[in-house]
Parts: sequence; structure tokens; C-alpha cells
Amino acid sequence: MNIKTILENIVNDNILHAKWLNTLSYMENAGAKKISASEHKENVNLIILKHAAEEHRHAYYLKKQLDKLDGDLCKTYTNNELLAPNDTKFYLNALDVAVCRYLKQHFNLHGYELKFAAYLFVTYAIEVRADELYPVYQDVLTASGSKVTVKSIILEEEGHLEEMLNQLKTFSEDWEKHAELVIKIEQDMFHSWMQNLNKQIA
Repeated sequence: MNIKTILENIVNDNILHAKWLNTLSYMENAGAKKISASEHKENVNLIILKHAAEEHRHAYYLKKQLDKLDGDLCKTYTNNELLAPNDTKFYLNALDVAVCRYLKQHFNLHGYELKFAAYLFVTYAIEVRADELYPVYQDVLTASGSKVTVKSIILEEEGHLEEMLNQLKTFSEDWEKHAELVIKIEQDMFHSWMQNLNKQIA
């Protein structure tokens, strides 16, 4: 399954491209809400606030990019305005549940501690994914001469990844071993999402 080929097929079709932008916007928005939900009632650090704010801004920015495509498209996050809507809407929740189960088992965490640990590992996996996906998308946009751009998101996601790495290092000495397993869980989900998305656009 070639992600670049899938993205080329999407970018070459205006309606599919609008739905793709909207799908990315939905996922950024869902990520921002997940980050906010993981916050402690009182002990909220600057990085979490910054990260949630930037994810919300990415969701807004991607929605605004729709103006660069012809037509009055994708005003909401309803299923008919998303690609692979079921996978898209369950993606983060499913990843969060799987990671929570793993962390409970290996670190015996509960309550806020579990929420925060899940935030660290889930966000790390999502940032690794963003670090791979957005540059490929940008290459396809550039090659097709599209007015749409995600260059600013790429820069911010790189910064997020660095921040998550620093936090994970303070969480556990052997964080890499656990992060690798979380990455594998996310990779399986991403592969399934892309397969279903490809079926929809075929």
C-alpha cells in the first residue's frame, strides 16, 4: 500500500481532496480535545496548554485551506464529509484504550497518572505519524501545483515530537521499549485506516 499514490489520487480529485483536508482537520481537533481531557484539574504545565492550542489551530488551519479548493465543501464533520469516517472517528479512542490497557498492565497506573501516561505515549505515536504523513502530503501538493500547503504544520509537529521525547525520558528510563510497542499498535491502526480509505476512493 503506497501512501503517496493514495494521496496523489486524493489531491487530483477536488471533492476527495476537500474530504481529506476535512478528515485531517477532524483528527487534529480530536487530538486537541484528547489532550485537554487528560489535563489535571490544577497541575497543568505550559507544554500541555501549548500543545492543545496548536492542535486546535491545526484543525482550524486545515479547515481554512478548504477555501483554496473550488466549491463550498465540507462545512461540518458529518460522515459524508469525511474519508473512512468510522475509522477516522474511532482512531484516537481505540489507540487511547489500547495504550491505557498496556500501561495499566506494565506500570500499574490509575486515575490521573494513567491519563497522563497515556497522553505521553499516544501523543508521541501520533507525532511520529504526523512526521511521516504530512511531508509526503506536502510533496504531493507541491508536485501537483496545489494552492494548499501544510508546511507550517510540519514545522510545529517536529517541535511537538521533540517535546514528547523530553517528557517521555523523564517518565521512564526504558521509555523507548514501551514507545516501540505503542508505535506498533498505532501502525496497525493506521494501516487499517488507509486500507479502508483506499477502498472508499477506488
